[in-house]
Amino acid sequence: MKLQRLRSPDGELEAAFAPEAGLVGCSLMHRGEELLAQRNGLDAYVRAGSTFGIPLLHPWANRLGGFDYAVGGQEVALPPGSPWLRLEEHDLPIHGLVPHRLRWDVLSEAPLRARVEFDAERLALFPFPHRLETEVELDDRALSLRTTLTPTSAAAVPVAFGYHPYLTLPGVPRAEWVVELPVQQRLAVDANAIPTGELEPAEFRRGTLEDRSLDDGYVLPERPGPFTVSGGGRTLGVEMLEGYTYAQVFAPEGQDLVCFEPMTAPADALRSHEGLRLASPGESFTASFRITVDG
Repeated sequence: MKLQRLRSPDGELEAAFAPEAGLVGCSLMHRGEELLAQRNGLDAYVRAGSTFGIPLLHPWANRLGGFDYAVGGQEVALPPGSPWLRLEEHDLPIHGLVPHRLRWDVLSEAPLRARVEFDAERLALFPFPHRLETEVELDDRALSLRTTLTPTSAAAVPVAFGYHPYLTLPGVPRAEWVVELPVQQRLAVDANAIPTGELEPAEFRRGTLEDRSLDDGYVLPERPGPFTVSGGGRTLGVEMLEGYTYAQVFAPEGQDLVCFEPMTAPADALRSHEGLRLASPGESFTASFRITVDG
């Protein structure tokens, strides 16, 4: 599989993306050390959607609370056994319609620009024709991703996509990682980890990970600062630049990774309509974030 590779002007940062596998970010190297948790790697992502690196979550990020939703007069039933769905531990659909199988067309290599449109089978489960275009840039201290959704019919398109960057600090024990979250309000969830619509104060906002296990959604403030993880003289940050209004933080106990996930809507927004926005025909919706590297 051909990878698209980028290199910063000073040569200290290198990145790789796989357009034939959902444009997943496969690698982000800093001075020869990998900053993206590889988990089961690219082969498992291509084969089964086992996430790693920087995967796109589309047309919804994280979980849906059931197998049906209705938006803009369109009622959709998702077949539980559909090959276009991936189920998680609660047996609910997660991370969209197998975005790892989307084959993106590369428009340019420097910066990397790629485009994709849904096929008929996906449109049967998300009946809102649209085009996605993503631009990826790498400078001396950050990897930036700018994604634009454009309706391609007379139907408005619900916007609920996100990304899931798996960050790691090589050579530093997870228990010593210091995490800082620029948030005030956490999404309350039910037994299936689906938001209830209520908000709670964000209890853990800064500290060492130690043996904590995190999987929480947050409302972003109007001008959010960076989500950061620091250790061993290096700080990685995720900055939401535009379009993202929610974030999920995921750091499972026993795994050397932490995810600061940009989200354009909260989990289950296609069903609850909480925080859900629509891209109108003739207009586009753009969201961008960047991963910064200091140290």
